[in-house]
Amino acid sequence: MNQEIERRRTFAIISHPDAGKTTLTEKLLLFGGQIQVAGAVKSNKIKKTATSDWMEIEKQRGISVTTSVMEFDYNDYKVNILDTPGHQDFAEDTFRTLTAVDSAIIVVDGAKGVEAQTRKLMTVCRMRKTPVIIFINKMDREGRDPFDLLDELESELQIKVRPLSWPINQGAKFKGVYNIYEEQLNLFVPDKQKVTEKISVDINSSELEENVGAQDAEKLREDLELVEGVYPEFDVQKYLDAEVAPVFFGSALNNFGVKELLDCFVQIAPCPRPTKAEEREVCPDEEKFTGFIFKITANIDPNHRSCIAFCKVCSGRFVRNAPYLHVRQGKTLRFSSPTQFMAQRKSTIDEAWAGDIVGLPDNGTFKIGDTLTEGEKLHFRGLPSFSPEMFKYIENADPMKTKQLNKGVEQLMDEGVAQLFINQFNGRKIIGTVGQLQFEVIQYRLEHEYGATCRWEPVHLYKACWIESDDAAELENFKKRKYQYMAKDREGRDVFLADSGYVLQMAQQDFKNIRFHFTSEF
Repeated sequence: MNQEIERRRTFAIISHPDAGKTTLTEKLLLFGGQIQVAGAVKSNKIKKTATSDWMEIEKQRGISVTTSVMEFDYNDYKVNILDTPGHQDFAEDTFRTLTAVDSAIIVVDGAKGVEAQTRKLMTVCRMRKTPVIIFINKMDREGRDPFDLLDELESELQIKVRPLSWPINQGAKFKGVYNIYEEQLNLFVPDKQKVTEKISVDINSSELEENVGAQDAEKLREDLELVEGVYPEFDVQKYLDAEVAPVFFGSALNNFGVKELLDCFVQIAPCPRPTKAEEREVCPDEEKFTGFIFKITANIDPNHRSCIAFCKVCSGRFVRNAPYLHVRQGKTLRFSSPTQFMAQRKSTIDEAWAGDIVGLPDNGTFKIGDTLTEGEKLHFRGLPSFSPEMFKYIENADPMKTKQLNKGVEQLMDEGVAQLFINQFNGRKIIGTVGQLQFEVIQYRLEHEYGATCRWEPVHLYKACWIESDDAAELENFKKRKYQYMAKDREGRDVFLADSGYVLQMAQQDFKNIRFHFTSEF
């Protein structure tokens, strides 16, 4: 059992939009032998789209809308990748994904440096003490000085860095990377499908000049001397404690520097770690199976209207057809067709170990955050739904399709794409999201996946907050006074829809015994 757990590597790829996450995922799959030819995220010449962007809307816009899960074997290791959306409107999906991984790779654009979304995601990694490796992408384009980039990473992401590879020039003059971790020279050949050759070179011999020219050889020696002088020796334990981030340079599009990243990653990245539950800490090598649902996706296969719940195995071994307890409902369930993923392609499995991600068929039994065990009552926490900031009434545009619309809205809300509130005053449905783009995605998916059309109507609200109180009379009084702004969420909990920051502040002052919550976890 311990052997199986130690060969698992589960990680997320995160970054600002357009830094090259999906392209990097594509190249990692190429090395894992899962795909023969890498597709492009947005390209007119290559008709094959990226493997991990499988939704219709993703192919059209060239952005990732949902996290996709892929797994492959590489050099005796079992690697699980989660490619996450970078766009801030889907940040909630990415935050949730970070609860299910043991480490992360952050992709940074060599010309733009650290961007807003990267900073936010790094904050989540720091909170959870998740070890990160940084990949500086697009070295084949003109960009900034590598030393400036490293300084910016340290100050912006508040973590110490240590380069494990070093670029030889950049842009049009980019000649390759010197791999500090393996002490080898990798020469750059721009080719999107093949892998470059490695050469073992003694850095002080004349061989270096023959390969990269006198001027670049001189600069490389100076740079490396500076790197060794400025940055302390790389210490794997400090990386695992999330105190130091190793840095690699390369170009994901031209398949350069990716193999070095992967080789070093599988050697140093953590295997599955203990998970905190409310009751106790759960270790991966425990005999009994435990796991939690961190994501639900509807319509992975457009021909079957089915939902799949993604379950992260926290401990023990998951076995097909074995009875497991669904803690929230207190029911025992058996799964006859658990699956493993390669984005949209999936295959049935008989067993899975701690660290793996298993897809379970779901017909409305699961919610995000549910726990499965072999009988013990455990609750894994830390999968919050944030308080939405944008609101619209959702109206049915085609009365003949009411049933389809209701089913569609229900399944999409289960996915955690957005939140549904029912106004107690007029009974209308309000959808709350954290970004404008989510409304477009909901409308598009309702039409194309459920055949239902909806239209949005504006509603002027500032924030939704969940309320509770030990003083029943005061709560009743509050609900009477604010009855136009009271709603219920899907769990039937009371939600106050404040129409301005001032109103919310006054409510908090006037009603001292009422607690206002801004995430749905309390």
